[in-house]
Amino acid sequence: ALIRNSAGEFVEPTLETVTAAAAGVVLAPGTDFRVSITNADGARSYPIASYTWLLVKTDNPDGAKARALRDFLDWMITPEAQKLAADLGYAPLPDDVSALVRERIRSLKTGGRPIT
Repeated sequence: ALIRNSAGEFVEPTLETVTAAAAGVVLAPGTDFRVSITNADGARSYPIASYTWLLVKTDNPDGAKARALRDFLDWMITPEAQKLAADLGYAPLPDDVSALVRERIRSLKTGGRPIT
């Protein structure tokens, strides 16, 4: 269905218009990502959109698991992996959101220490 967004435009639900909605929200460094992209700014933004969330333990005592999870999360936000998102029915993240996620991934720890 075409839904009218905050700019007054009727927008079709596509992966591109959901990505546009995500790009229409300004996230600050250090954000906890608990934000809504519903009715985001932008003429091409689909107004009924949301992020898919991952709950990740920030300090995993098992170093091998912590490294494997960190490496998987790092891969998920690469341009190559983001290109695969559409085939799975997910809208790719805007580059600025990927950069913030990458920053958050670097804060993961194992046994209280940064993952090496």
